[in-house]
Amino acid sequence: MKRLASCLTLLSALWLLPALALDLGDTVPELKAPTLDGQAFDLGALRGKVVVLNLWATWCSPCRTEMPALDAFYAKYRARGVTVLGLDENDPDDIAEVKKVMADFAYPAVLAGTAPVNGFRTPRVLPITYVIDAKGVIRAKLWPGGTPVTEANLEKAVEPLLAPAG
Repeated sequence: MKRLASCLTLLSALWLLPALALDLGDTVPELKAPTLDGQAFDLGALRGKVVVLNLWATWCSPCRTEMPALDAFYAKYRARGVTVLGLDENDPDDIAEVKKVMADFAYPAVLAGTAPVNGFRTPRVLPITYVIDAKGVIRAKLWPGGTPVTEANLEKAVEPLLAPAG
């Protein structure tokens, strides 16, 4: 029984590796997509700014749980040049549901399926949030199986990447 549990743990870990393939120190891939309100979004154009990119879906309960923390963080740090973006993994046909969910939040979102350029792999695990520095390098990764998204954890990851306030 112990051997079976060890094998299952190893298989689970191997299965998760591709989902977590982007890691600390990696340069983020390209992402160009229209936001839900029709604005053009280009992740590469945000070089020079800190970006918090959250991969999520409407059907994902942990995703929905962390959205208020992302929104509160965005409200607090937007004036300091931090961008928060939700990259929704729903089918493009679900755009009405995605818009309904996002209506309660101020940060923008895009549908991964509508992106003409999307170098992010389809994740096997949601949510995953990347904190990206001004050079386009991943400096933190937050997810429920590791460091979860909370306002405090976002601040801890982002503050060292920002110029002092004032």
